[in-house]
Amino acid sequence: MFQGASSISLDAKGRISIPARHRDALSLQCEGRVTLTRHPHGCLLFFPRPVWEIHREQIAGWPLSARAWQRIFLGSASDVEMDSAGRILISPELRSAAGLTREVMLLGMGSHFEIWDAGKLAESEAEAIAAGMPDVLQNFSF
Repeated sequence: MFQGASSISLDAKGRISIPARHRDALSLQCEGRVTLTRHPHGCLLFFPRPVWEIHREQIAGWPLSARAWQRIFLGSASDVEMDSAGRILISPELRSAAGLTREVMLLGMGSHFEIWDAGKLAESEAEAIAAGMPDVLQNFSF
């Protein structure tokens, strides 16, 4: 399970360095083979390849009425491998789709990660808080 937030920098070539605590788990789980794709909320999804393959099969089986969503997820998917320094290359198309600038956030979301432009994530979180807690969470407490 991946969790937690990491502030990382996008280098001039479009690479990010995966934090060591996640790098080791990704090396064991998928030998550093990962898949990146777009998310309609404006971030990128980052999956260990075996996890992505399960989702890919589910998405491919969606009905024709969901074709636009298939294009978002499958049409944007990019298979990449961590290099020996624990970095992954994010394609220019995916960087542009997510509006990534130099400062990005890597969020562990359980079975996968989200990659956000740091400024966009802060805006998204502020909007979510301002909108109030959704009904589904009204009975949630720690």
